[in-house]
Amino acid sequence: QVQLVESGGGSVQTGGSLKLSCAASGYFFSACAMAWYRQAPGKERELVASVYADQTTRYADSVKGRFTISRNNVLNTIYLQMNNLKTEDTAVYFCAADSWGTYYGRNCELRTPYWGQGTQVTVSS
Repeated sequence: QVQLVESGGGSVQTGGSLKLSCAASGYFFSACAMAWYRQAPGKERELVASVYADQTTRYADSVKGRFTISRNNVLNTIYLQMNNLKTEDTAVYFCAADSWGTYYGRNCELRTPYWGQGTQVTVSS
């Protein structure tokens, strides 16, 4: 079955860095778009960054220039390097596998998006 397992969360002070990882299994990873979302207390879940099958990336305006998303199709893992962290980055971060994409002619086989369990990131001043 499809599994997404996040790691790397923790507590840091403002200006610090963290790197999140998400290990995927149970499907053809390379063909599917992947993303990081976050949800702060009392707020809706928001898209932070996406990386597509062709390695194209997209970012929320709030994290541009500070966060970098990447994927390793050999390790079936995506990463989120977070630098210059701010208190407003505090949230639970979720890894997501989207149900679309193509890799060298092979389509993403997922029929619905999948989510990881989340990892807490806390940034204090």
